[in-house]
Amino acid sequence: MKLSLSFLAFGCALSAQVLSKEWPTYGHDSGAMRFSPLTEMTPANVGKLKQAWVYHMKPAGVNAVGPRSGDVEGAARPRVGGFGPSTVTPLVVDGMMYLTTPYGRVVAVDSTTGKEVWAFALPGGGGASTRGVEYFAGEGKTPPQIVFGSGDGRLFSIDAKTGKPNLSFGDNGIVKLNTEEIMRGLPGRNGLTTPPTVYKNLVITGGTTQENPPQGPAGDVRAWDMHTGKLVWTFHSIPGEGEKFNDTWAKDSWRDRTGVNVWGFITVDAARGIVYMPFGAPSVDQYGGDRHGDNLFSTSLVAADAKTGKYLWHFQITHHDIWDADLTAAPALLDVKRGGKTIPAVAAISKVGLLFLLDRVTGKPIYGVEERPVQQSVVPQEKTSKTQPFPLKPPPLSRMSIKAEDVNTVTPEFEAACKAMIKDVELGGPYLPVSYNKLGVRFPGNHGGVNWGGVSFSPQLGYLFVNSSELGQVTGIKERASTEGRAMGRGVGNRVHPEGPYEGIGGGRFSLPGKDGSTQQIPCQQPPWGLLTAVNVNTGEFAWRVPLGVTDSLPEGQQKTGRPGNGGTIVTAGGLVFVGATDDARFRAFDAKTGKELWSTKLGGAAQATPMTYQGKDGRQYVVITSTGGGFFNNPVTDDSIVAFALEGGK
Repeated sequence: MKLSLSFLAFGCALSAQVLSKEWPTYGHDSGAMRFSPLTEMTPANVGKLKQAWVYHMKPAGVNAVGPRSGDVEGAARPRVGGFGPSTVTPLVVDGMMYLTTPYGRVVAVDSTTGKEVWAFALPGGGGASTRGVEYFAGEGKTPPQIVFGSGDGRLFSIDAKTGKPNLSFGDNGIVKLNTEEIMRGLPGRNGLTTPPTVYKNLVITGGTTQENPPQGPAGDVRAWDMHTGKLVWTFHSIPGEGEKFNDTWAKDSWRDRTGVNVWGFITVDAARGIVYMPFGAPSVDQYGGDRHGDNLFSTSLVAADAKTGKYLWHFQITHHDIWDADLTAAPALLDVKRGGKTIPAVAAISKVGLLFLLDRVTGKPIYGVEERPVQQSVVPQEKTSKTQPFPLKPPPLSRMSIKAEDVNTVTPEFEAACKAMIKDVELGGPYLPVSYNKLGVRFPGNHGGVNWGGVSFSPQLGYLFVNSSELGQVTGIKERASTEGRAMGRGVGNRVHPEGPYEGIGGGRFSLPGKDGSTQQIPCQQPPWGLLTAVNVNTGEFAWRVPLGVTDSLPEGQQKTGRPGNGGTIVTAGGLVFVGATDDARFRAFDAKTGKELWSTKLGGAAQATPMTYQGKDGRQYVVITSTGGGFFNNPVTDDSIVAFALEGGK
């Protein structure tokens, strides 16, 4: 197979892991570029892709029903149809595929046939991290391991070849994440819904803490010895008394505060030994009257020494976050060519849909950032930040405001219903605060924007690829009628302290039910409702932008609206961008240079996951996606498959 001259030009600068023809970690490399060097599939032949094999995650005879680790910070939700949706991205190393399933199992599958080789059932039940596993290549007496967490706060290390626990790791292969230092004697949880990150002989973990009540487990990031499971270092996500930046929390509001956790993906600059930690919002995430200040390190990207956990720098994307604007996507490490120089950069993106390109050594913005005045909260005890940071380049990837004239006019029926929805409702933005004594519509909503799916990057083109959802959220609070407090409902519009001075007044997605029984809800603003964008990182401008997804229930000719969803993109040296993510149950390939859709296939369920690609032992290139259904609009769970595609008859 011949490589292009452009590929050879940059290939020598990349690490051996980046050039892997398999998929050894969630982001393909430790810096999460999600770029594969494979070139067998191209814009010219991708239309010949056919299903190669299917692996069904549900074991024979199993009809599991119960809570699962959900796709938002491990939220417990009932399974539908006997199983829960998976958002897993499998790994492939030495011809073996590794993945978690919704049935409390981690499995190894032959990557060329899809046949199960071994399975590990979590002892005592519990769900394995829904987005996948991490691979440790082995060192000394410790052979290659599969490392993963569970929703109930355990970290596992099992032999990659046999699936047997590593008895030298923690307690017979299990490390307890819910330590006294993390739990602080308070109720709550600190599980793992996302794979940990391996750096040399360390495995680095975040955690999924609660969103309510505000006091609970710490969101600290920790590193553990891969040989023994012993704790090596801890990074305090909220600076304690006497620590730098503690003064960004008024009075004692930092004490025992939960949230400010990495429930998304941690990345590492292996050459420089820097770990990048994307932190989420504090709890509770729609009211901060009891935590005045900027609240570091909430909704911030923090860089630290990967060996010691020592703080290096931070960049806060949202001050005093009351928008649930979590920074959760993997910070992607890439190079920016500007002014005749090559700048080592990190791409940081949160659910507000703003992309910040930062120097990954210093944390300084490459294209500049300005603090702009934003609308202030009128809630009596709230005190929002007077300004918020906005990158000068690139433009926002998501809608950040809404006006009455932006209402959905796709059909007269939807237009009338959406106009009725916004009557007496506050509109505005960007950073419209939670409305007081009425409802308001905020963009992006709690989902984003850009969620944990994050970005991929092509070093050939200098393009960063990101899929985004256009989902508004209807929220509001009022004074609490009773001082006795109440249990918090699951409604995302009611994320206020259950014993505080305010309570939620309803809300939900800014959307309508789909037509004729369709599970695809209809957002109440004009389409597009989902987008795929290529950003030229060398100019800070959009290279191209296209709608991503279709609304099947709309009349023909109006269906190309784009759709919201979860999961992200990957890109290949063959010039292709692959993405599922939408709630229309399609898997697609786009021309990386132009954004032209080249191939699409209908799956058994929505592919709310990030795909991956690899070269099998048979020499063929495969591309794989998880198809289970589910999603933020409660689409039915209709499948439980890992589906592999390859070119029909080879090239």
